[in-house]
Amino acid sequence: MDMNDVTERGLVLLGCGKMGSAMLQGWLSDGLPPGSVWVIDPAPSDWLQGVGVRLNEDLPEAPAIVLIAVKPQMMGDALPAIAAMGGGDTLFVSVAAGTSIAAFEEALGDDSPIVRAMPNTPAAVGRGITAIIGNDHAGTGQLDLAESLLRAVGQVVRLEHEDQMDAVTGVSGSGPAYVFHMIECLASAGEAQGLPPEMAMQLAKATVAGAGALAEAAEETPEQLRVNVTSPNGTTQAGLKVLMDTSDGLPPLMIRTVGAAAERSRELKHGG
Repeated sequence: MDMNDVTERGLVLLGCGKMGSAMLQGWLSDGLPPGSVWVIDPAPSDWLQGVGVRLNEDLPEAPAIVLIAVKPQMMGDALPAIAAMGGGDTLFVSVAAGTSIAAFEEALGDDSPIVRAMPNTPAAVGRGITAIIGNDHAGTGQLDLAESLLRAVGQVVRLEHEDQMDAVTGVSGSGPAYVFHMIECLASAGEAQGLPPEMAMQLAKATVAGAGALAEAAEETPEQLRVNVTSPNGTTQAGLKVLMDTSDGLPPLMIRTVGAAAERSRELKHGG
């Protein structure tokens, strides 16, 4: 299965909120014909209504791929609409948080190729990272196709076990919120040192965004980048001495933070 197959047989997108819209925009920019895309969304945006896709029409019987991007609470309504497509060579890809491969196999048949994916919110600006894992019927070619589709909104990594999704949730799924809070705290700390609030926030946003871009672009590790900007007995070292405290600083705090999010992800799987 490849993108030509997708063009010929069609792609179905269930749900087109921020995440679905970001993916769709990427696919169309990469040359996927709008007429090859069926979108089911109860409240389509003005943008969605104007891009030429088949919106809320009858679905094809055997599309190449069905991408499920509905909110978890809408999953019960979404699955019956696609259940009849299961059991064939239609590839199902879910970016819906918290729904296991087993749940999809129960609804679609365990002989359906299914890929579960966990993107994160920077996908909305094409800077996301998505972790994927397939079931036993998702072969290499289908995982490659899922990855190529999800690369429209950022990077993709492949997991070895579905249980790793809980850790991914704790790191990259919830991680943007940690970084947003870091920006808040950095700006507040600047205010405490006498900066105007607007300036402190501008400095904090640009610093975090710039450091992240540098970490991705540089050949050095983040550890080496840190060392590079830390002069002996200088200002950065003074700040890092507080931040890197192994008993009361960022290292143990991040372990507890990611651990709490991952544990909550495990609890939610069991109805907690």
